[in-house]
Amino acid sequence: MREREGRVTVEVPEQSGEGIGDDVFFNPVQELNRDLTIATIRAYRERIDDRGEHPVETYLDATAATGIRGVRAAANGFDTTLCDVDSDAVERCRANLEANALDGEVIHRDVNALMHERQFDVVDLDPFGTPIPFADAAIQSASRLLAVTATDLAPLCGAHFQSGVRSYSAVPRNTEYHGEMGVRILLGSLVRTAARYDVAAEPILTHATDHYVRTYLEFDYGAQVADDAIGELGYAHHCQHCLHRSTEVGLIANPPEACPHCGEHLQTAGPLWLGRTHERAFLDRVGDHVDDDMGTAENACELLETLAAELDEPTHYDQHRLCKRWERSAASMADFLAELRAAGYEASRTHYGGTTFKTDADVPEIREATA
Repeated sequence: MREREGRVTVEVPEQSGEGIGDDVFFNPVQELNRDLTIATIRAYRERIDDRGEHPVETYLDATAATGIRGVRAAANGFDTTLCDVDSDAVERCRANLEANALDGEVIHRDVNALMHERQFDVVDLDPFGTPIPFADAAIQSASRLLAVTATDLAPLCGAHFQSGVRSYSAVPRNTEYHGEMGVRILLGSLVRTAARYDVAAEPILTHATDHYVRTYLEFDYGAQVADDAIGELGYAHHCQHCLHRSTEVGLIANPPEACPHCGEHLQTAGPLWLGRTHERAFLDRVGDHVDDDMGTAENACELLETLAAELDEPTHYDQHRLCKRWERSAASMADFLAELRAAGYEASRTHYGGTTFKTDADVPEIREATA
């Protein structure tokens, strides 16, 4: 069947559900992901041009499948390479480039081998499941920007605990801030991997949407900046009983013996990323590159606005979960956040859900301020 996205039309296999089938993989649910990718790489190219640095020109669609990412990048002026190990995928990539009268290199190969041999300004890594088997090669291949999707949110957030430990060399915990747990476990793993090569990976845009995590990492080089990035790693300590949580920076966990509020045992997650997950000024630039030919333009702009307003706190709360624990009715989110601010705390909505919020208040302070 034919799919129109952005400036291109591509042939994709007919599939049921969310793109799961026997043919070359295509997920229509990730159109928002792909629209934001185009806006982001346009914005990043513009930012590099404004700095007067060597222009961003080359783009690798690392696990291309139908090639829709690479075809869209080519339609936006990038010198595009599409790679896949599947011969049917390679044929479809070539056909989709030709159908849109676009130039691009299509390679039938294990992309890890390609990435170990060649560098690209932008590497886009969007595999099925965990991206970690590709991470070392992708970090060495991307000279400026690495875009990564992880669709294994259950292991990342601790719902599939052992799988998360194996894949990410970290301890994830299943909490009410499961999307953010996934974001920070993924970022922690990627930052640690980059640091092995004296690369500092700085997230400039990250979101958790529709059961996947997507992040864009800008690279800087040198042992000192890589050490600085490692310095943003640490642990989260979480109480499943009263929902208290705290964080500590460092590579060695030193959890409290018990929850300071209820005395129950704390669960520790990490190592994970405790730094910022996006750069606010860059989000504004990305928003300028969301245009009307994108099918998810309205949702993309709304997401960017919410991300820009989020506090730089490493976990979030769910108002309904708190109110249920306190055995009281939930107020409107606008009123709830206003009460927190009136009590002198910072508070913001988050993109993780309609009842989620971030604040610098702890659980007892939230309860007292909104009583």
